[in-house]
Amino acid sequence: MTDKAEDIARLLAPTVTSLGLELLGIEYLPAPGGALVRLYIDVPQVEASGVETEQRSVGIEDCESVSREVSAQLDVEDPITGNYTLEVSSPGIDRPLFGATQFARFIGESAKVTLKLPQDGRRRLQGAILRVEGEIIVFGVDNAEFTVDANNIDKARVMPNWIALGLAPAVDKSGRDARPGKQKKAAGRKPGAKSSTKSSINPAAHEPSDAE
Repeated sequence: MTDKAEDIARLLAPTVTSLGLELLGIEYLPAPGGALVRLYIDVPQVEASGVETEQRSVGIEDCESVSREVSAQLDVEDPITGNYTLEVSSPGIDRPLFGATQFARFIGESAKVTLKLPQDGRRRLQGAILRVEGEIIVFGVDNAEFTVDANNIDKARVMPNWIALGLAPAVDKSGRDARPGKQKKAAGRKPGAKSSTKSSINPAAHEPSDAE
């Protein structure tokens, strides 16, 4: 987050917490016509792991409640100069990550990261979150470890596992469908039988390379 976003987050976090939710972080995007202030909220980690509430997720009612309370607080505190638009959102499947603590929750997952300052010639990277040591986050990039200070991260998002979500086909090394029973059906095709293949390209289903 930017310094401005961090200041706003510190101001609003207690309000969001009082509503039984967690403020993950804030995006503050200034623009000539007015800034955009986007809040990401979620169910607290402790509640999300409970037996009775494990199915609970952020709903429209939660976003509306936070928006009302936060808007009133911003009107009183007035931390933003000029016009602004307030948005309140759940994290989604490509959830943003703010701070080392949130990265620690997703060790083993892949993340796409933009750095504030270039590091080893990179401003962007994508790789698995290997471990978190204090404010230091270690990624697996190009079969090597890449260490980043959380304070040098401008933006970061978890990269969805499209195969696990059922939005992309699982394939083996030969490029064939690796789902159980699929290869057997292909092998059992009758001689001379016609076959056709339909394919579609969905940009959202393609995973980017480890380094951009």
